[in-house]
Amino acid sequence: MTGLLGMSTKHNVVLTIRDADTLAAALDRALADAPPEERPGLERAAALVRSTAAATETRLRADWVRSRLAAVGFTGAPDSVAAVRALRQAEPKLSLAAAVQLQRDALAEPA
Repeated sequence: MTGLLGMSTKHNVVLTIRDADTLAAALDRALADAPPEERPGLERAAALVRSTAAATETRLRADWVRSRLAAVGFTGAPDSVAAVRALRQAEPKLSLAAAVQLQRDALAEPA
């Protein structure tokens, strides 16, 4: 899982929190004791967690930016000033500098 935190305007920090390893371990424990009918779902969940764990921080930030833009209904050009404005609308605590950096991360990673 990923969470991003934009700090106040005095700090331009975006923190990526990764707990996929914890989730993967919990799924592995569940798989060890799972009855046959639950195994396919747990195996799929474990594969998804592993693929997320393998993603780069830039990829995770890019995906997060796209999800936040979608949440506010933004459909314009991702490299526009309007995209930065929409991102800050979605996450009002983001500083302008943090929003611009996140926009750059999203542009660097193909959707």
